[in-house]
Amino acid sequence: MSKASTIPAQSRNGTGTLSAKKSRREGLLPCIVYGHQKDNVSAAIPRTQFVHQIKHGVHLFELQMPDHTETVLVKEIQYNHLGSDPIHVDFTRVDLNERVPVSVPLVLRGTAAGVTAGGVLQQILMELEIECLVTDIPEQIRTNVAKLELNQSLKAGEIALPEGAKLLTDVEAVVAVVSEIKEEEVAPAVAVVEGAAEPEVITKGKEKEEGAEGEEAAPAKEPPK
Repeated sequence: MSKASTIPAQSRNGTGTLSAKKSRREGLLPCIVYGHQKDNVSAAIPRTQFVHQIKHGVHLFELQMPDHTETVLVKEIQYNHLGSDPIHVDFTRVDLNERVPVSVPLVLRGTAAGVTAGGVLQQILMELEIECLVTDIPEQIRTNVAKLELNQSLKAGEIALPEGAKLLTDVEAVVAVVSEIKEEEVAPAVAVVEGAAEPEVITKGKEKEEGAEGEEAAPAKEPPK
């Protein structure tokens, strides 16, 4: 069973941009806690500690607030414009006995038979959507692709899930495929026969245009006297 990771949290006054920027300058990550028919709570948590934990697949947290503890699940993480650093996180309150929908990283193991035969393995889906108990959220889902032959695909419904988990991703969704490596077609070289006449270049029209452009305007004729 998954255990909630404890992280200190402090109340945050205000919910605007200035309040969030102040927290970030102090090395904190602004966050909001909501759900279970309780008031929303604006808070801030140590950014470095949170990043370290989510990189290790932590989804469930115990936020140690100054006057109480919140058991929460990561609902959404907002990143900067480069997509590298988190700038805000949304937490939703949970009960340890409830089932929740989550996205779990999918890891392919082994060397596909089709790759040995000269193909290339492409992973189409990087995550699977599943439903499971809050305390049973896996860090990742691993599946072996060793039996995948050339031109064969692996579908979401064929992947074994942790006990008690329910697949929410479409069972027919293609997770991975082994494809043939197609060689690029090279256009045949055209042989040049020595002494062959060069193709005629049509330039008359162009010369006419150039001539018309370059000619001086003819003087206007005087009317007869």
